[in-house]
Amino acid sequence: MKTIYYNGEIYTGSLPLQEAFAAEAGRILACGSSREMLEMAEPGDELVDLGGCFVCPGFHDSHMHLLNYGQTLSGARLGEHTDSLAGLLAYLKDFLAENPPRPGQWLKGRGWNQDYFRDEKRMPARRDLDQVSEHVPVMITRACGHSCVVNSAVLKLAGINRNTPDPEGGAIGRDEEGEPDGRLYENAIEMLNPVMPQPGPEDIKDMLRRAIRAVHAYGITGVQSDDYSTFRGVPWQLINQAYRELETAGELSLDVTEQCNFTELEDLQAFLEAEDISGAGGDCFRIGPLKMLGDGSLGSRTAHLSMPYLGTEERGFSLFTPEHLKTMIGLAHARGMQVAVHAIGDACLEEVLDAIEEAVTAHPRADHRHGIVHCQISRPDQLERMARLGLHVYAQSIFLDYDNHIVEKLVPPELAGSSYSWKSLMKQGVTVSNGSDCPVELPDVMAGIQCAVTRCSLDGTGPYLPGEAFTVQEALDSFTKASARAVFREGISGALQPGYQADFVIVSQNPFRTEPEKLHEIQVLATYHRGKRVFIRR
Repeated sequence: MKTIYYNGEIYTGSLPLQEAFAAEAGRILACGSSREMLEMAEPGDELVDLGGCFVCPGFHDSHMHLLNYGQTLSGARLGEHTDSLAGLLAYLKDFLAENPPRPGQWLKGRGWNQDYFRDEKRMPARRDLDQVSEHVPVMITRACGHSCVVNSAVLKLAGINRNTPDPEGGAIGRDEEGEPDGRLYENAIEMLNPVMPQPGPEDIKDMLRRAIRAVHAYGITGVQSDDYSTFRGVPWQLINQAYRELETAGELSLDVTEQCNFTELEDLQAFLEAEDISGAGGDCFRIGPLKMLGDGSLGSRTAHLSMPYLGTEERGFSLFTPEHLKTMIGLAHARGMQVAVHAIGDACLEEVLDAIEEAVTAHPRADHRHGIVHCQISRPDQLERMARLGLHVYAQSIFLDYDNHIVEKLVPPELAGSSYSWKSLMKQGVTVSNGSDCPVELPDVMAGIQCAVTRCSLDGTGPYLPGEAFTVQEALDSFTKASARAVFREGISGALQPGYQADFVIVSQNPFRTEPEKLHEIQVLATYHRGKRVFIRR
């Protein structure tokens, strides 16, 4: 029995728009006019009148942290309480009172951003969190995920004191007397892993269930997710097991490609022996690229730039030595695995490009689709080099919502004038997919599309380099076709064409006829994965 959806405005992945399509057994059968599709109807078929609504392929978030999002939804939601430091602390006190942790558990939250504080323009410190509790361990992670703050109880558990050296690729914040101030940056966060409570298999599945429900409300039917880095004390085998058990139980109503985060050569070698290469896996959950974190973020001033941040002598830092990057990327490439490396600063990007070029020169392979995650601060010569190397870019247009307020205040104009240049990359033949880096940002696809089209923040700040703006079609494609191509899924998903998966989203307005500054107001009405409705707006 097939289902025929008619009387709509259907973006199949190409123009012009169609009126209707038919689906059966989770696949698209045909697209065309309402008359053509209704003529295909047979007794027993279901007919769905779309009422003129706009339909497009299901959205794919090409870089996020699904498990981390589920954890965030389970903890203190600090993104909703980041107007002031005082308000943040008051919310944490209330949350602790309403959600007292079990013995040995921590109070955790994510989403604060000191740039939004109206009272004190500074990061929280341990003495602030000691006001929340001196006994319950408290850890709050900045929205970007590249720094956190802990209270004195956590520092004591982790054995971090004035004599503790900074780890490679990280930093321990210190007060004027040299004592740890509770602020941990980049790899210093890893120092908490030995004492941090770790979730069990059922906890992980519950977090994933919560996150899957949440992303469906944004029209998302597929994600590329970095999950192994969420709980460093949890082995990757346990996370894969959780996904596969959800899939076996019919609960994985989402296509998930794992961006496999490893930092050590021995761990990558063991993984390659056990899991083969990119593409291995089941129908909904599969192995994707090696994911590495090259540097930090602009908001935490840890992205590695080739020139000092404005008004400082600081340039940020890379998290790995160039030699280690080359070793890891070289092994993955030689074994047939994709790589996707986080690079926000241009100095980090240069090191990543060097490592990829060395790998593909040593072991030539056509269509490797190695990628750069974020690709924010860049130079014209690096854009040309990425095109020459045949790289993919995992962009986050939604970052412009915040970064429009800071990039030209932090980054020298020599670099700012050629950054976030994703349209220029597309013109040079580079495929650019889109995502949210959730929970850094909400996985709000329509907000991301608006930022891509306007190059403005949602509050109207900007535009930043308006010549880099996407068309509406390019923005839609970046969340559908381009994301599918990033993981060799073109011809399977990312479009509404015969033979493709019946993954689609019904929205309240036609984005091609919506004012650009109102694109984020378009609502997701329903989301379908493999022809099954997984979300409906009530």
